[in-house]
Amino acid sequence: MRSSPGTHVWLLIIAITGVVIALSSDGRGRYLLHRNSSNLHQLAHHPLQALLGSAFWIENPAALPLYALLFEVFHAPVERWLGTPRWLFTVAAAHIAATLVSQQVVLEAIRDHDVPRSMAHAVDIGVSYGLAASAGILTYRLARPWRWFHLAGAVTFFAVPLATHPTCTDLGHAISLLIGLACRPLTRGKPVAVARRPPAD
Repeated sequence: MRSSPGTHVWLLIIAITGVVIALSSDGRGRYLLHRNSSNLHQLAHHPLQALLGSAFWIENPAALPLYALLFEVFHAPVERWLGTPRWLFTVAAAHIAATLVSQQVVLEAIRDHDVPRSMAHAVDIGVSYGLAASAGILTYRLARPWRWFHLAGAVTFFAVPLATHPTCTDLGHAISLLIGLACRPLTRGKPVAVARRPPAD
């Protein structure tokens, strides 16, 4: 935890907000989720709060153990490897860019009457964009050939939904993964894991 403080502070905040949602009445819980969403309505009226707040809430508190596991698998290794500032820049850039681009797509779809206007008020929260970015940049931490297996798995995981039944969230995930991969210059001078070789006879 000392080597990845940002990861665990973030996870603690999510745990606290998750408990708040779990203990709230249905109406109060929905209000909190909408108030902290990065949907079109909130971005238009409270842009900074929407972009920041949406990264600290999850819609389903029961999924907290899964998020804790994913944070340890992706965020913690990247933060230990790159240091907190570079890790934070990567996930923040992905979260902000993916949110703005995906919501712009929603806006265009509303203008073209492809989706109802109520989509401007849809709940749009969560930490998945940051996780996708960490999964992307983690590629450069791995030794070959594991690097390519990891990359292929990440691309497949995010590309299949985007190609089959795309949503604005699927687009945001793909953008975040690409941003993580594009942050390769931040990895310069950082050690790469060395694949273990079997001992010689």
